[in-house]
Amino acid sequence: MPEKIRINSPNVRYTEQYIKSQYSYQTTSVCRDGDSYTVTPHTTEFMFRTERAVPKLGVMLVGWGGNNGSTVTAAVLANKLGLTWRTKTGVKTANYYGSLLEASTVSLGSGPEGEVFVPFRDLLPMVHPNDIVFDGWDISSMDLGRAMERAQVLDWSLQEMLRPHMSKLKPRPSIYIPEFIAANQEYRADNVLTGSKAEQVEQIRRDIRDFKQKSGVEKVIVLWTANTERFCDVVPGVNDTAENLLNTIQTGGEVSPSTLFAVASIQEGCAYINGSPQNTFVPGALELAVQRGVFIGGDDFKSGQTKLKSVLVDFLISAGIKPTSIVSYNHLGNNDGMNLSAPQQFRSKEISKSNVVDDMVQSNPVLYKPGEKPDHCVVIKYVPYVGDSKRAMDEYTSEIMMGGTNTIALHNTCEDSLLASPIILDLVILTELCQRITFCTQEDRSFQSFHSVLSLLSFLCKAPLVPQGAPVVNAFFRQRACIENVMRACLGLHPQNHMQLEHKMKRSFLHCHKNEVYDKTSPAKNTQLTNGYHCVQTKGISEQDAVPSIKSIA
Repeated sequence: MPEKIRINSPNVRYTEQYIKSQYSYQTTSVCRDGDSYTVTPHTTEFMFRTERAVPKLGVMLVGWGGNNGSTVTAAVLANKLGLTWRTKTGVKTANYYGSLLEASTVSLGSGPEGEVFVPFRDLLPMVHPNDIVFDGWDISSMDLGRAMERAQVLDWSLQEMLRPHMSKLKPRPSIYIPEFIAANQEYRADNVLTGSKAEQVEQIRRDIRDFKQKSGVEKVIVLWTANTERFCDVVPGVNDTAENLLNTIQTGGEVSPSTLFAVASIQEGCAYINGSPQNTFVPGALELAVQRGVFIGGDDFKSGQTKLKSVLVDFLISAGIKPTSIVSYNHLGNNDGMNLSAPQQFRSKEISKSNVVDDMVQSNPVLYKPGEKPDHCVVIKYVPYVGDSKRAMDEYTSEIMMGGTNTIALHNTCEDSLLASPIILDLVILTELCQRITFCTQEDRSFQSFHSVLSLLSFLCKAPLVPQGAPVVNAFFRQRACIENVMRACLGLHPQNHMQLEHKMKRSFLHCHKNEVYDKTSPAKNTQLTNGYHCVQTKGISEQDAVPSIKSIA
């Protein structure tokens, strides 16, 4: 399918295989001397290549029969089939609301009627969610039709339409090591692999190859959306290096199921994403991914309360307000809540939810002294009746001017799996896109890909995984801007700076631009524009400030 956006620039070239762009990456280095700073701008010339051919993508979910796995599969089927269904509030249509790539927009620039926004998905060639082929594993043997019913997420009339399709899908046997998840999960475990850890890893690898061969997909991405596990101790000689981790698997030492899946995926050359908060990527797993040049990402889907927290704390600190206490209370009744009712599994979640404000606090030494941070408490309780409809209550207490106090209290009802499902789609689609992007610099002309630890996924994760030594960013808008600006770089476009100088000048300079690509339908000459500005404008220029054209001046 041809791209919907085509860049008219000498810095961008379209070949049969690639979109090639030349891009000037601008950074600054800062040298501090006491209370003064010396800032030096730097420019690095990049060449980006994005493969234009979009492959047939297969996604294998660990925990396919869970609430998230069954819901995302059902949602893709409903969209692919174009389903509509009636509820007590009216007719609903299948959509991908909640997806960054499918349902949010970015600004391309300005046209004759104002700013032009396009869906994120149109920036570069991407896999469409409707074209994803699903498979996976689960410790429960339920087919996905019954799993969808057990989850109680989707409206009943929609379930009835989907059941003939969903019932044909059955999870493969999964790895079950009881001590890593809550004891209350044992009743579901009727579809498990036997044998040693090494034999289980080999079986997972065979499953990946079998799926790829039978489905005809060109790429496979594996994503963990199963139960939260307890944290795994990092032990020298056990899991601290790739070699030690592989030896530990061979000898049957302690390795979590999520890490076993990660190792199998990496050995098969498949990207692996961890959607839960446990430390799947022990140092040995990280090293193995880097050695094999395979993408890994995580940790823990950022879907409801934590996403809102990353926005609100960013707002408060950016506004010069000092959050001093953050108390977050949750209760939910799905299987995730049941598993998290065990102390060790809750501790994994508590850690991932608590660290989300750290980078924002550290960014403002005016408000916070070294080592100072807000009191931060997270509580999660299991209440079966509320099911997948998680309740989140937050209290933010902040210090304001002259010793004053500001308190914000929020109540947030999150349909847990309906928020997580579009994030799953964004994770796998963005990961696949990154597999088709390579770049080089003027100094190093050998093309390379992104680092194996794919930190570009940070926007979608509570506890972003980043390469060693790289800064961890949790601030919502910085994370989103990173994704947008990397895609813009692939098109030879500079980052969106939001300066809009053309609307802050007495005499606009936009009429001097040549070769602009506008919609063929332009407003008539001197047509008044209603694009949200306060004074009457004619083609973007205020009447009182209109100037003669360049041609008339000449």
